[in-house]
Amino acid sequence: MSPQRRTALVSVVAAAVLIAVKLTAGLQSGSLGLVSDAAHSASDLVAALLTFFVLGWAIRPADRDHPWGHGKAENLVALAEAAALIVASIFIAIEAVSRLTADDHPNVDATWFVFAILGGVMAIDLSRAFISYRASKRYASPALAASALHFASDLVGSAAVLVGLLAVRAGTPAGDSIAALLVAGLVLIAAGRLIRQNVDSLMDRAPPTAESAARDAIGGLGAQAHLRRLRLREVGGRHFADVVIGVAPGSSVAHGHEVADLVEQAVEQVLPGADVVVHIEPDTEGLALQERVIGAALGVTSVDGVHNVSVLEVDGRSEISLHIRLPGDMELDAAHAVSTEVEAAVRTEIPRASTVHTHLEPRQRTTQSSKGMASRRRDQLRGVEAAVVDVTGAQPLENRVVTTDDGLVVFVTVNLGAGTTLDTAHDHATLIEAEVRRTLDGVSDVVVHTEP
Repeated sequence: MSPQRRTALVSVVAAAVLIAVKLTAGLQSGSLGLVSDAAHSASDLVAALLTFFVLGWAIRPADRDHPWGHGKAENLVALAEAAALIVASIFIAIEAVSRLTADDHPNVDATWFVFAILGGVMAIDLSRAFISYRASKRYASPALAASALHFASDLVGSAAVLVGLLAVRAGTPAGDSIAALLVAGLVLIAAGRLIRQNVDSLMDRAPPTAESAARDAIGGLGAQAHLRRLRLREVGGRHFADVVIGVAPGSSVAHGHEVADLVEQAVEQVLPGADVVVHIEPDTEGLALQERVIGAALGVTSVDGVHNVSVLEVDGRSEISLHIRLPGDMELDAAHAVSTEVEAAVRTEIPRASTVHTHLEPRQRTTQSSKGMASRRRDQLRGVEAAVVDVTGAQPLENRVVTTDDGLVVFVTVNLGAGTTLDTAHDHATLIEAEVRRTLDGVSDVVVHTEP
């Protein structure tokens, strides 16, 4: 027998004992409060029996006909328990109102024996409510949680009956009926709460706290997983997540699988035991957003370049970060003003952006030819021409050298003839690059463009 069913069996035995004790004491003393409490316990006995038998079904693993398991059987039983509570509370309320409106209140014998029984009953209610509650948390069982709620309402109801009998003993005959009416009200409130919780589960209502935790976990993966859709439901205390994410359109199948694994691990970390299914789609929307960000940033004066654009979706809002290049000799105050203008332009372009972060970088400084450097530049150009002639036997169509912070950048265009194959053209470009690097000092890059 499973631990869940053992807990339910203890509740069955306790409910049976309480019914016998309360009913006997209620009939002997004439207390409607005790009789109503016995009826409440009778509904609990039915509920406990249902819980005991249904748990044997609910804990079965998933099968062909029930791919998500059998956990919702517990929700159905919890609704049956709620129905039993409502019937019992209506009966109690009718009888209590009948007594309160009658000309003579029935005689209630509030002896020490009745108070002793109530004390024992409350002790049993307290212990079984605690046991069921602890088991419901350990096994994430809605049925055991419903039982714990019933036992707790029993405890409150018994306390109300105790107060009513004390009022009778103090000379207020209506106290017992008022206590019974209060018990009926408590039972109705408990039943209503139970119905709402289990109907939500049967209707697959997304658990708000769990959904928020899952979204935050996926959002924490950054730009590599763009959340497109998240559907979450709970069955028998276990979460089932259906996730659609977008990845870069050029990603390989292996990369997409790795991202899906990361999403699964992130969700399972915040929702232990969750069953997560991830669907991968090309993130064309993410690309469109990045292009719009770049366009908005480049529209601001002094911005020379934009790169490392990242768009994260968090709780339906976009968090955007980008690197922008500005002149290196620009003062920080002016650069900060430009970055503020860029952030405003991006927010205007993408209204759902919650935050925009800009990282400032100095652009590479270039020095064009001047009179002081003319001789050196001519030497550099002649060196490039010589390298091209050595490889191709002809002068280059274009020859340009630019000085940057990283060194010389050489741009060369050569004509290799219409019949040249791509392999031959690539070999010539490689030889030209090697010869240029051998001829000139401080070359950081050589760009060789070949034409037919």
